[in-house]
Amino acid sequence: MAKKNLELKNKIVEAYSDHVLEHEKEPKSVFNFCKNNGIEESDFYKHFSSLEHIKESIFVQFFDNAFSLISKEKDFETQSPKEKLLSFYYTFFEVLLLNRSYVLFVLSSSKNKMQQLMSLKSLRSSFKQFASTLIEQGNMHKQSRFTKHPEALFSEGAWVQLLFLLKFWLEDKSAGFEKTDMAIEKSVQTVFELFDNTPLDSIIDFGKFLWKENFKMT
Repeated sequence: MAKKNLELKNKIVEAYSDHVLEHEKEPKSVFNFCKNNGIEESDFYKHFSSLEHIKESIFVQFFDNAFSLISKEKDFETQSPKEKLLSFYYTFFEVLLLNRSYVLFVLSSSKNKMQQLMSLKSLRSSFKQFASTLIEQGNMHKQSRFTKHPEALFSEGAWVQLLFLLKFWLEDKSAGFEKTDMAIEKSVQTVFELFDNTPLDSIIDFGKFLWKENFKMT
């Protein structure tokens, strides 16, 4: 039964992404979507509450695929937070590259920034949880509570960083997206220098850094 449910869920996701790419627009309604793809509405609602929910889940799948890949690396558990974050970013954008047409449509077709962010709502939760574990790991090596970083603040900062890199990747026209790789390496390097050397550094300074990097790299 579990396998059957997973197959149905995957069928719904695949049908949705195929519709978006083939028609260059989203389905009009759950009713029309289910009718055109031979899916019972009751089965649809067993897995998703809305069409928007499917969009959110697809980005979570991208995250889950990337995290699954890096967590299988033999030295993953012994890597530093910086190494884990770098590994995740490189792998995450490789996963996105396999689905670039879909990502471009969802994040570039609408000029409504709030609507775009809503599609990333569930991804934000998953990524912030991952970032919090990295911050917690880093704090374990700090002796003084004054040098430890609040997880909520810095996980939000990491999310801002991911948004910056995602926007950069969407606009990157360099061969093999080499500029995105440079942006990943440079932003992670600089951010961890701030985290390691500046106790309780403000998220405002972090935002300023990302803003400057956006102009440097483009």
